[in-house]
Amino acid sequence: MKMERIIKCMESKYLLPSLDLVEDVFAKWNGPEEGKVVRRLVEEIRSKKYYVPELELIMVNEDDEVIGYAMFSRFHIEGKYESELLLLTPVAVKTELQRQHISKNLLEYGFEKARELGFKAILVEGNPKNYNPRGFQSSYKFGIEAGPNIKLPRPDCLMVKELEKGALDKMYGLVDYSFYEALHEG
Repeated sequence: MKMERIIKCMESKYLLPSLDLVEDVFAKWNGPEEGKVVRRLVEEIRSKKYYVPELELIMVNEDDEVIGYAMFSRFHIEGKYESELLLLTPVAVKTELQRQHISKNLLEYGFEKARELGFKAILVEGNPKNYNPRGFQSSYKFGIEAGPNIKLPRPDCLMVKELEKGALDKMYGLVDYSFYEALHEG
């Protein structure tokens, strides 16, 4: 029997369950401290001008439990592109349900929604194997590079995706996360 899974934009009743999911997934993957940092990051984005409520997405199962999460928020590079560029972070899927296309479906839904809202490109940091199939390419090929405070395992771990053809022809600069307090507490 196929379980019913529904993608929704964030609603108040899911605010805490989604934080718990994100913290749990990242803690299992990278340790309890990483879980706490990512949770604080989500809370911080929700409280700032970068937050786009229509692009904080969840997937729920037939019991209305949050099983998947993806947040797209406004992002700028060197103070530019804030109305055009989104940052995709975090993406989390309940650990025992990974590899079932939950994140794929959330991302594809998010790309469509972002296009409708007029955004032109998305930036993400992560494993290229997870994001290349979704149309992301190494950002350095477009002149978008990690700033000095960002430690990447490899340069191709910072990626971009065009939502509008040619959008990346006009975007360039150094990526910096210093305006996120959650990422330099500790």
